[in-house]
Amino acid sequence: MWTPKKGEDHARARAPRGMVVSVLLYCTGEMSHFSKFMEDKPFPLQLVEWILRGVARVILANNPVSGALVLGALVMASPWQALLGTVGLLASTLTAIIIGQDSAEIAGGLHGFNGMLVALLMGVFSSAGDWYWWLLIPACLGGATCTFLFSGLGPLLDRWDLPVAVFPFNMVIVLFLSCTGVDHPYFPHYPATPPGAPEGLNHTQLHVPQLLQGVVLGVGQIYACGALWPSVLILGGVLIFSPLMCVHALLGSGVGTLVGLSMAVRHGALYSGLLGFNGALGCMAVGGLFFTFNWKTHLFAIASAFLSAYTDIALSNLLGTVGLPACSLGATLIATLMLLLTAQHLSAYRIPIGRVGSPEHNLHKHSQWEEGAKDDSTDV
Repeated sequence: MWTPKKGEDHARARAPRGMVVSVLLYCTGEMSHFSKFMEDKPFPLQLVEWILRGVARVILANNPVSGALVLGALVMASPWQALLGTVGLLASTLTAIIIGQDSAEIAGGLHGFNGMLVALLMGVFSSAGDWYWWLLIPACLGGATCTFLFSGLGPLLDRWDLPVAVFPFNMVIVLFLSCTGVDHPYFPHYPATPPGAPEGLNHTQLHVPQLLQGVVLGVGQIYACGALWPSVLILGGVLIFSPLMCVHALLGSGVGTLVGLSMAVRHGALYSGLLGFNGALGCMAVGGLFFTFNWKTHLFAIASAFLSAYTDIALSNLLGTVGLPACSLGATLIATLMLLLTAQHLSAYRIPIGRVGSPEHNLHKHSQWEEGAKDDSTDV
């Protein structure tokens, strides 16, 4: 008599667990089913989804839940920075809608993330302090400019099947900081400090716990966020989109930290994660996103992280002499060069830009393509 009742209790206990697992699986990857669900919804609701996907695109993800987590992390770290980033993203996205850009690209957040990064960096470097409302004007204009640059670079880079990535962001923020200057009456900013700048004699001892914390902060610094727990939340956003990308983000940030140690950079740059975010971006881009994941491309991703970090230090030291930051130019250049490689053992795993999805999705599709090719070769 007790056996059926016990079985019913076990079934009831398993039901919530199964529901939680189903919800988690629903929120992973690109959530293309959610995009289809939103197709017939009112424009304001669709715009919210596009904005959240644009937020997540900064970490190479295409997932509205990841975007919501990241936006929550930015609010936790600095509400003013979160507001600036949202304004820049909104200006960039609305500009794309007005000038009639591809609707699929807009819905995927591709016309928003550059504008968000520009606005975030304007806030980070501004010496006018938080809640300086005049800064919203260049944030809007910078976001709109990113859309025009993205639209212009797109057809050019499509010839080589290359992504526009964050080239617009790097161009606009460097131009803005160069035009305004440190002593600008309306938009003053702090000068960027080269990572190779010498420190005092009291800063020669390395603090290992802060160094390990800097690896996590390297992921948060992709959004110019230097707080620990918001950086952990951002890392959780990467994890929801793709566990493989989450591993590569931490691995790339760790590689960037090792590169900083080998170049004897300022300890402050190591502890704050500023030496890790380019390595994280370079490692994520190659480790499963633009190349199918396997042991060869995994090693290739580690090499990309090393090269991205070294390039970032070189460019930061160069541009830092005139008070300008290198931003994510190092990772962008190295990832682009990696995609241009035509070696046979690497090009076989190269994923066309139009088919790029989450690393797990790419891995699954690649196995289907291989099976289809085998079937075609055996047909008589």
